[in-house]
Amino acid sequence: MIIKATQKNTRQTARKVRLVANQVKKLPLMDAVNQLAVIEKKSTIVLLKVVRQAIANAIHNHGFALEDLTIKAITIAPAPQLKRFRAVSRGRAHTIVKRTCHVTVELEAAELKGSAAVAKKADSVEKSVEKTKKSDDMTKVVASTNKVPKEKVNRKVIATQKTVTKVSNTKQKKGQAK
Repeated sequence: MIIKATQKNTRQTARKVRLVANQVKKLPLMDAVNQLAVIEKKSTIVLLKVVRQAIANAIHNHGFALEDLTIKAITIAPAPQLKRFRAVSRGRAHTIVKRTCHVTVELEAAELKGSAAVAKKADSVEKSVEKTKKSDDMTKVVASTNKVPKEKVNRKVIATQKTVTKVSNTKQKKGQAK
């Protein structure tokens, strides 16, 4: 699976950022982060932030481990230019071009057999979610999560369970108040 992170309209020239990106893109992920921390260039800060964002996307959004991630590509693309001028003698002006760039980091996650099995179990849990109606037109979600350990349950199922319990608790409190 490919995980992306992008920083757009960075106030650096693409050429200067590419110099640092080319040094880092062939390294393993942790070595690349360590190398970016050591290089003394302004563009390393931008690259380091984007790499960290890609790592965070992979870990929090997709549940991959840091050891499973590798750098697939680092792309530096030119972005719109800011055109300014500087006044010079005899009422003339010299143009100043302030260049910007887009930085994209793509991480690749190694697919493991164990993670594929966990994904299949999570899919079966999602399929087992049933909707039933009560007399007061409130839908209640019932999911059987006892088949899969709690730490491997899909986040969507957990989120729906939490919202249903919150809704049912508020309905009970309103009923008791009357």
